[in-house]
Amino acid sequence: MIKTIAIWSLIAIPIILVGCSKNDNDKKPEPAKYKVGRLTQSMSIDGNWDKPQWKDVKPLSIKNYMGEKPEFQPIAQAKALYDDENIYVIFRVEDRYVRAIAQEFHGRVWQDSCVEFFFTPHEALSTGYFNLEVNCGGTALLRYQDRSKSIANLVDVEDMQKIEIAHSMPKVVEPEITEPTTWTLEYRLPLEMLEKYHQIDRPKSGSVWRANFYKCGDETSHPHWLTWSVIDLPEPKFHAPLFFGILEFE
Repeated sequence: MIKTIAIWSLIAIPIILVGCSKNDNDKKPEPAKYKVGRLTQSMSIDGNWDKPQWKDVKPLSIKNYMGEKPEFQPIAQAKALYDDENIYVIFRVEDRYVRAIAQEFHGRVWQDSCVEFFFTPHEALSTGYFNLEVNCGGTALLRYQDRSKSIANLVDVEDMQKIEIAHSMPKVVEPEITEPTTWTLEYRLPLEMLEKYHQIDRPKSGSVWRANFYKCGDETSHPHWLTWSVIDLPEPKFHAPLFFGILEFE
């Protein structure tokens, strides 16, 4: 999560894309698209990128940088699956300068080596979205951004405990690891829990959600702000739902 809190609307003015390529016609970039497959067998949440359930799932790349080109840019990927009750996400990051200090739910995880999943649980962008942010040590923040009321609601801690998270790094990584380090993070996100905070379109074949995936590390020695779907803004800002990509459920 970028330090600046969410904006609730974006004014359509000409802007220059910083950090990413863009067509010469200066149009808004096309949203990235990803097909989310259906999980057909049970799956343990253990952070294993190569286990059978994930092996044939195509990854997406979180590679578009915001702001100045980072001195060091991690190679970050993610995969997603769903079933009738859950959304499953796994990240793999070939990283360096890895740090994790936040240890409590809703802590300042975006300052650590962090991966994030912002999503609307339906196709519409107008009502609001969830932002789920988890540092490499498995500490999570989850908030529902209600755009109709211009407020942000933190998910109750008792509901946060229903999110099953597996991580390959220790809960606390301090001092910062400066050697090349590959880490994974995986979670099971219950749909029933999300329904307590907003009406959702339960995924099924043909459903569409809007989303973006991010990698950041605001307070690491080599900060960076990476996105899956391009965000065409002059300054780093992840809270930009108008630039969300498209999740198509198979």
